[in-house]
Amino acid sequence: MRFINKFLCFVTIFGVTNAGGPTLVLLDNLAIKETHSIFFKTLQDSGYTLTFKLADDANLQLSKYGEYLYQHLIIFAPSVEEFGGILSVEAITDFIDGGGNVLVAGSSQSGDALHELASECGFEIDEEGSAVIDHLNYDVSDNGYHTKIVADSVNLIDASAIVGSKNVPPLLYQGTGLIADIENPLILRLLTASSSAYSYNPQTPIKEYPHAVGKNTLLIAALQARNNARVVFSGSLYFFSDEAFSSSIQKVQGGQKYEKSGNEAVATMIARWVFKENGVIRVSTVHHHRVGESAPPAAYTIMDDVVYSIEIQKLARDKWIPYETNDLQLEFVRIDPFVRMTMKPVGDGRYEARFKIPDVYGVYQFKVDYTRIGLTHLYSTTQVSVRPLQHTQYERFIPSAFPYYISAFSMMGGVFLFSLVFLHYKEDTKPKAE
Repeated sequence: MRFINKFLCFVTIFGVTNAGGPTLVLLDNLAIKETHSIFFKTLQDSGYTLTFKLADDANLQLSKYGEYLYQHLIIFAPSVEEFGGILSVEAITDFIDGGGNVLVAGSSQSGDALHELASECGFEIDEEGSAVIDHLNYDVSDNGYHTKIVADSVNLIDASAIVGSKNVPPLLYQGTGLIADIENPLILRLLTASSSAYSYNPQTPIKEYPHAVGKNTLLIAALQARNNARVVFSGSLYFFSDEAFSSSIQKVQGGQKYEKSGNEAVATMIARWVFKENGVIRVSTVHHHRVGESAPPAAYTIMDDVVYSIEIQKLARDKWIPYETNDLQLEFVRIDPFVRMTMKPVGDGRYEARFKIPDVYGVYQFKVDYTRIGLTHLYSTTQVSVRPLQHTQYERFIPSAFPYYISAFSMMGGVFLFSLVFLHYKEDTKPKAE
């Protein structure tokens, strides 16, 4: 993945945006605009300007004269083999490199273009014709292959900023499976299948091991890149459809019946997250100074008492509000951290830390590196110099050195007395009488 190695705090015009914005929607056919109208209307009501085009349109482009034309990209074109115009997988990864956000929905007939794009983002889509099958958790309206599965909301990721509340009805899912590298810290497993599910082509005899089995079968996955660009991959286009939003749910094996699935609530929250309506935080102000002062000095001195404060804000629709938490940490770093401590919230999104500078001079950084699931990566560094004590700042007499002082002065006194005796002693040179 070429864009994962980008600089950690790369700032672009897409780095932090308000809700809404120009969005390009690529479709397999224009009928999808009607079958997924509820989802698209929700986005339009939230302020998104949607531009619908076919995925193989000869005039497709994401940028013009070096400037991106869109802030977000939706790909609801599972079967596309090659994008039209000057749009390509490489152009989309460059768009992500620039901070753009992408929502992709595939299906059991996902084409080469989506397979390649998923691979660039750290996912792997099962081969064409495969579907997620669950013989224990499928809906009564299933076609007989047990591919219209019922995914329990407990399998959603524990991140309210991404999926909202998990207290929603089960979800309908019909599509292919995904797998991802579990060691990759940038990958988020938004929705997993149950332990009885697997991904395989239901129309072929089982001769090989399934692509993914049980909890390793991802239904929806996400990537938050190091530049905070967001990508969501769903193996099911059906998940976002009007039918899935409005259908009732009942498992075949004695499951409770629900009048409406939880697809609409979860899909809406995922869309708000991937397009950076939710989970966006930033550093507003940073300040540091010695205790008893108000302005930062040109350089600190070892053993100084320091106050460091930072103010963090969270994006809520179109305005920034204070972000409140109790697990924000500060590090005072030279090469390795010399001080690491949890900052104290003092109200209105402001946090404060007080500590004594170590007895080691050099060039340091105040560093706040805050990573939480569902939130943009917060990284702030402030470089300062720490110098040794000046000659006027040392103590004149150190109590623990009094024995050395006494020995020195006693030696000086002894030398003085010896000098007096040596200089004034006169040897008697007269001969003694016999």
